[in-house]
Amino acid sequence: MAVNLTINRVPVTVPEGTTILDAAKEVGIKIPTLCHLEGVGSPGSCRVCLVEVQGARTLQPSCVTKVGQGMVVCTNSKIAREARQLSVELLLANHPWDCNACVRNNKCELQTLASEMGITEVRFPYTKEQLPIDDSTPALIRDNNKCILCRRCVSVCQDVQGVGSLAPRLRGFDTIIGTGAGEKLSDAVCVQCGQCSTVCPVGAIYEKDAIEDVWKALDDPTKHVVVQTAPAIRAALGECFGLKPGTCVTGKMVTALRRMGFDKVFDTNFTADLTIIEEGHELLTRLKDALVDKKEVALPMFTSCSPGWINFMEYFYPEIIPNISTCKSPQQMFGALAKTYYAQKEGIDPKNIVVVSVMPCTAKKFECSRDEMNSSGFKDVDFVLTTRELGRMITEAGLDFLNLPDGEQDSPMGMSTGAADIFANTGGVMEAAIRTVYEVVTGRQLPMDGLHIKPIQGLKGLKEVSLTFTDCVPDWKFLEGVTAKVAVAHGLSNARKICDIVAAGNKPGYHFIEVMCCPGGCIGGGGQPLFTTDEVRKARIKAIYKEDEHRPMRKSHENPAITQIYKEFLGKPLGHKSHELLHTHYHKKEKK
Repeated sequence: MAVNLTINRVPVTVPEGTTILDAAKEVGIKIPTLCHLEGVGSPGSCRVCLVEVQGARTLQPSCVTKVGQGMVVCTNSKIAREARQLSVELLLANHPWDCNACVRNNKCELQTLASEMGITEVRFPYTKEQLPIDDSTPALIRDNNKCILCRRCVSVCQDVQGVGSLAPRLRGFDTIIGTGAGEKLSDAVCVQCGQCSTVCPVGAIYEKDAIEDVWKALDDPTKHVVVQTAPAIRAALGECFGLKPGTCVTGKMVTALRRMGFDKVFDTNFTADLTIIEEGHELLTRLKDALVDKKEVALPMFTSCSPGWINFMEYFYPEIIPNISTCKSPQQMFGALAKTYYAQKEGIDPKNIVVVSVMPCTAKKFECSRDEMNSSGFKDVDFVLTTRELGRMITEAGLDFLNLPDGEQDSPMGMSTGAADIFANTGGVMEAAIRTVYEVVTGRQLPMDGLHIKPIQGLKGLKEVSLTFTDCVPDWKFLEGVTAKVAVAHGLSNARKICDIVAAGNKPGYHFIEVMCCPGGCIGGGGQPLFTTDEVRKARIKAIYKEDEHRPMRKSHENPAITQIYKEFLGKPLGHKSHELLHTHYHKKEKK
């Protein structure tokens, strides 16, 4: 049913159930918000979106007030403007005034609102008691002194990710956002995904900064510092410099890294291709064991490249650990090979090699510190920078990013295919795997439109597709006529749904399941430029597929650098050296 109303004397027609906030957007009227989270909801707690509704006794929070037939709304009346300004002033009175030293300076929504409302002084004294900063995890820092109690982090942790680590504690003026019993984040059930940091409007939750550690390594003449860049970075880094979401800046990024002083600029895409070879053979081996040898095999097999998802599984679904691929993530494969294969090839003592990763993900900071990630004999990956951190480093280095020429990654660990690019997107790992597995099994190219598997693309939370193998080559004849059913989930609340299906007996009969921790996949990671909406995710996804489509090689097994590393160093997929360096194991984590 359509509802007719007026907002600031402008007629508006919207569906029943629409909020005043969304109705105003339909006619280009901006109402400020702080607690509202698009696509998730609003607690109506910040009172920054108050508007005047004719006939109402009090001002109404537009983010939770539904439109009514004939409603007359004024968003810019004197009483509404002053009430919103007072709400912001009260927030500022309870907030540290250290903007210049804050990680969110010039990117803070509270700071922006104060400026837009013309607030140049705060009439109320700052009396808040200083609270300790929680820097107990490898990935995230929580500073409750800056928290404005908007509850966005609570919404994303509980409703989007289904983890429930954060919640309001205590009451009234004593209210804080924290973990269950007020313990440190390291003692809570936190998967380190960083989605809380992407929705925080201020500097209350942010990534643990590795910038100084990386500068120190670059300034040390005894260190050989190499960098790897994840596929999602190239479609998002430009946003740090004012470019539109989805602007691909691969070449400029490479040049910037080289001018910052990195000895070699490599690509995580190289080990993404390697992951497909190892993971694809692992899946085929499991299928052979089940179908030919009639062994008890853990199927479906789950992907293992998302560390937030691995943490979630270890906490909530440890019974499916046997189903998880033993492959390390591309980041960790790269680190292990940089300090073995690359070190040997270049004649460099691995103790002098520093591996830096640029990742869209805060959980990667946690992953590189796991005890299992030292198969090279050293810590495989030394430091992880988020996309946001790299943006700040480029600015610190005084580089005019927008006018840099395009550079190319170094060999041999910089060569990759389009299949590796799409690792950035939800459904991309699965699509890349199918491109290779289908061709290995049948000897033919995947019969899809431009190699794309449309049913598993896009932002739908759960996706699936089936593929029947026919005319198989002799080595894989046992798969003749087999219909492989695969599924894709992104965002941990969707991962929970697919895990429940598998735990209940896998009635759909899935063979292979991709799970990405963050909504949209890595392009929506916890370390990406702010603020990530679905429109931003779609723009980044489009850019990544465009990057794939313009590649001369679009299937992981076509990468000659992958063939070379097996010939020179690894031997064969799933071989002894591969297991030693590229595979790992996971374990149950106790829920606190």
